[in-house]
Amino acid sequence: MRKILFCLIILLGSCASLKYEKDPEREFRGTWVATVVNIDWPKQGDDSTEKQKADFLRLLDFYGDLNFNTMIVQVRTAGDAFYPSELAPWSRFLSGTEGEPKTDFQDVLEWMVERTHERGMQFHAWLNPYRATFDLDTTLLAENHDFVKNRNWMVKYGNKYYYDPGIKEVQQHLTKVVSEVVGNYAVDGIHFDDYFYPYKVAGQVFNDSLSYRENGLSGQSLAAWRRSNVDSLVKNVHKAIKAKKPWVRFGISPFGVWKNNTTDPKGSATNAGQTTYEDLFADPLLWMEKGWVDYMVPQAYWSMHYAAASHETIAKWWAKNTKNTNLYMGNGAYKIRNNADDAWNDKSEIPKQLALARNTPQIGGNVFFSARSLMNVGDDIKKQLKKKFYRKEALHPPMAIKKNRGITTPIVTSAVRKDKEIEIRISHFDSVPRFLLVYNENNATKKLLKKAYIPKNRANSCITLDTNIKRIKKHLAIVIEDAFGNRSNMISLTKPN
Repeated sequence: MRKILFCLIILLGSCASLKYEKDPEREFRGTWVATVVNIDWPKQGDDSTEKQKADFLRLLDFYGDLNFNTMIVQVRTAGDAFYPSELAPWSRFLSGTEGEPKTDFQDVLEWMVERTHERGMQFHAWLNPYRATFDLDTTLLAENHDFVKNRNWMVKYGNKYYYDPGIKEVQQHLTKVVSEVVGNYAVDGIHFDDYFYPYKVAGQVFNDSLSYRENGLSGQSLAAWRRSNVDSLVKNVHKAIKAKKPWVRFGISPFGVWKNNTTDPKGSATNAGQTTYEDLFADPLLWMEKGWVDYMVPQAYWSMHYAAASHETIAKWWAKNTKNTNLYMGNGAYKIRNNADDAWNDKSEIPKQLALARNTPQIGGNVFFSARSLMNVGDDIKKQLKKKFYRKEALHPPMAIKKNRGITTPIVTSAVRKDKEIEIRISHFDSVPRFLLVYNENNATKKLLKKAYIPKNRANSCITLDTNIKRIKKHLAIVIEDAFGNRSNMISLTKPN
């Protein structure tokens, strides 16, 4: 009945009475923080450490106030790194000069992860695997950049250099890059975007003929071989992540159109100029079937009823074709009041897309591109999102394929009132990261008050509640939820006077 009502409202051209769940207990709420050419952060590579930190905290505060729960931060833009690495040079987008760290900011990734966790949010490390340079000026590259060290891995295409996905050593190297991040940092997720084989450039050929001759199977077409190369990377990266930390989620955000139905009846009713399967040689349907990804975020950056590829059509197609993984939709916040499509001048465009997601059971949340875009569109948009969609905190959806495990019940070691805060200390140990959740005891599924991140192997933790929160009742309930989505028993606690 809800879907029938939704369709009727769309036909009438109004969303004023659109019905959707106001405050879901679980919803993925994320934003992409693009660091390449300083799109979102840092504003400039040669900014002082103090300014870079303040700007990142400003991002966290903005999205924390909107009750978002995930920051997807780009830590590898083009063969570089936003962390000390044995496999890539420091990014010039962080330090101003490639290969040189910030002298007083030695481990920016560790700092970003810690600050994000302090706000009860997840940190997903976003890596671009195949882009080796952002332009053709290789004089800016450091001596330990792969372009310099392994020139035979590179293919010049358009105005950039790319890693050749068909070279086995490239696949192994990129898997090691991911393993290094997962092994060294408390990230909650690894994230790939839509850049697999590059988007087609008119009049140019991606010259991987040599690796195709050396590594292609007999009778295998070039297109099938290219897709198999991407498949291998996705499979091996997933395997490497789960071998080190099985709770770390692997997410991919493919271009929104898998195929148009003009070339394949299984495709969407769209007319996209390029597609994920045929032009980028990526097959996310296979990855989901094989269980190689934990979540998918199709980039559906068009307005709800854009003729060539409507957001509504694409969202419904993915909802129908997603399995074995969580599905969230990618929304183009960068187009708000900044696009030739007049639909983006309507402040209700994004709310319509969010309502569609909430009314589609298979869709578990949304991710906005990009972080600064939403911050800069105006307070009216933010107020509308906060009032209608993000009034309260939401937990992450559990993994679609998760490891079931028992979680010990936490022990409250103290609960005291200090001025305008209630301070609750607990004892709980686990070798897996988890969240400490505080509810009103009556109807725990609807009255989440606060959550706090607890790193693995930490035995004692503290959470504070603002006593000005009017909805705090006399009796509280405390529960632990691990990174897979497993829960402990609840324990009751009387609110300290």
